[in-house]
Amino acid sequence: MQLNRAWLAVSAAACLGLAACGGGQAPATGSAPAPTASPVDPATAATITGKVVLQGEAPKPEVIQMDADPACAVAGPQTTEYYVVSGEHGLDNVFVFVKSGLGDLKFPVPTTPVVLDQQGCRYHPHVAGIQVGQPLEVINGDDTLHNVHAVPSVNAEFNMGQPIKGMKLTHTFTAPEIMIPFKCDVHGWMNAYVGVVDSPYYAVSASGGAFELQSLPPGTYEIEAWHEKLGTQTQTVTVGPKETKAITFTFNMGG
Repeated sequence: MQLNRAWLAVSAAACLGLAACGGGQAPATGSAPAPTASPVDPATAATITGKVVLQGEAPKPEVIQMDADPACAVAGPQTTEYYVVSGEHGLDNVFVFVKSGLGDLKFPVPTTPVVLDQQGCRYHPHVAGIQVGQPLEVINGDDTLHNVHAVPSVNAEFNMGQPIKGMKLTHTFTAPEIMIPFKCDVHGWMNAYVGVVDSPYYAVSASGGAFELQSLPPGTYEIEAWHEKLGTQTQTVTVGPKETKAITFTFNMGG
């Protein structure tokens, strides 16, 4: 009964703040028209590959208690995703992007949405990237109430209820921001992060900490790596025409 009251309170709060509760369009946002062509010459485009490494032993994942919602409990035991280590000390879920060096170049904005799904009362993926003006589609894949609560500091905050499985909402961000936290006010353990950038040059480390930034114009760039617990690191990298350069970010558990 207590959980049901919580669901009703969250759903009512979301509906009071928005004309449409649940699926549909998030609060209206605008963005400048996208350029029609990429400014990068594919004949000279360069690539930065790399790996994110964790030195030291990561804390063991914490067990998430989902028993309060039977629709969540059916997914079985779940653990936190603060530190995902795989392969040879590779650190996954690190957002890597070109922080500076692109000058005034403007890039086409994809029309294909980035999808943030809620399945098993978890956000999937845990860390994602998107371009300014690109649609973000958030789906309720569970047979229970979720509310999608984005808490940016630069872009507009939104909080929308999704009480029915299969509901979708679409939102576009209007400014770069690293990172935007997402949560669910019904299920306090649910969290995700979305990095909003104004170029296509971003990646999320996976499969042993690997990442790749493709089709860069030759130049000198500041590359930043962000982790939700360990903060950020930056490196300056110069790539020539058609060059591929490998870099490594090393995060230390000791700080």
